[in-house]
Amino acid sequence: MKLHTIDTGFFKLDGGAMFGVVPKTIWNKTNPADENNLCNWAMRCLLIEDEGRLILVDTGIGNKQDERFFSHYYLHGDSSLDSSLAALGFTSDDITDVFLTHLHFDHVGGAVVRENGELALAFKNATYWSNQKHWDWAIHPNDREKASFLKENILPIQESGRLKFIPVEDGSQFTANIKVRFVSGHTEAMMLPQISYKGKQVLYMADLLPSVGHIPLPYVMAYDMFPLQTLTEKKIFLDEAVQNNYVLFLEHDPVNECCTLQQTEKGVRLNETFKLEKL
Repeated sequence: MKLHTIDTGFFKLDGGAMFGVVPKTIWNKTNPADENNLCNWAMRCLLIEDEGRLILVDTGIGNKQDERFFSHYYLHGDSSLDSSLAALGFTSDDITDVFLTHLHFDHVGGAVVRENGELALAFKNATYWSNQKHWDWAIHPNDREKASFLKENILPIQESGRLKFIPVEDGSQFTANIKVRFVSGHTEAMMLPQISYKGKQVLYMADLLPSVGHIPLPYVMAYDMFPLQTLTEKKIFLDEAVQNNYVLFLEHDPVNECCTLQQTEKGVRLNETFKLEKL
């Protein structure tokens, strides 16, 4: 098995939305905002070579939306999904599986492209993985969350016939080396792949823990549908990570790819940060 970081670029989101009830005077020290109160965030995906399969976890925001859409998010950076795959010697056609943690546009947007004016799968040879519970939630969205679920990112996957669902059972096996953890504070039935790798457990945190700046328990995003559930889920997973020395892979941290945690007098806090390649 091999794990590779796939950088797909950066975007900006409102700092207050990203840190919820935490005052700007506190979060601005670690995630400084610009003049528009926007903070910089990565869209970092993961590529897994495992038993003859090439599994891509999440796909970034993509590039098919119009200029008005992208004007809200200030995309920047030199990396893209395709360029990061190419740097490893792969193309989109090599991907066998696309594992979608959830269907918000910054996680699924790169799964579908626009070709000759028509929507098409970006990974033509891949099986796309979600779960029935989250899929139903996304295609019948509530008014608060529907702006994050774009039909052009979702419906072409279903129409392709390449969509499969993972059973919603926490700890269910995806491969022999990958099990799936489920959390529902951010959105219904978000999937976190937990990977056995080089004697360690690597947990892809998606939006349960966007960055090291979100480690303290009250630092919960205003984007979360059920913040008190997020609080409970964070405590369970962070305590588990400390007890078992998990490596946490961070999708949105603008600087840090991976981290470990430690128990302190103030609660669970950051231990070390490092790049995935250092494992």
